[in-house]
Amino acid sequence: MEKIITFEDFTKIDLRIGTIIEVNDFPNARRPAYKLTIDFGDLGLKKSSAQITTLYQKDELLNRQIVAVVNFPKKQIANFMSECLVVGAVKANDVFLLHPETKVRNGMQVS
Repeated sequence: MEKIITFEDFTKIDLRIGTIIEVNDFPNARRPAYKLTIDFGDLGLKKSSAQITTLYQKDELLNRQIVAVVNFPKKQIANFMSECLVVGAVKANDVFLLHPETKVRNGMQVS
C-alpha cells in the first residue's frame, strides 16, 4: 500500500454504475484510447477517455455496465473533455474493467 486514507477520505469518492452507450476511436490521444459516452441515469450522460483498447473491442463495450468516479473535475485530454474516470484493475498496459455481477440501475452508487 502506498498511502493510507481515512474512511472520510473514501466517502468523498462518488463511484457510480453506468452503461456505455457510445464508443468511438480517439486518434488524438497520446496512448491508444476510446472516447466513451456513459449513461448514469439521473446523473445524465458523461464522457470519458479510456485506455482500454488492448482488451476490449468497441462493439463489446456497447451496453456494458461499468464503475466510474463521477465527481472528479473535468479533464482536457487532447481535443476531448473527460467528465468521469472509468475504474479498472491494471496490469502493465491492460485495464480490466470493473462491473456489477448483474445488471443494476444506472447511477447506482458503489460503496
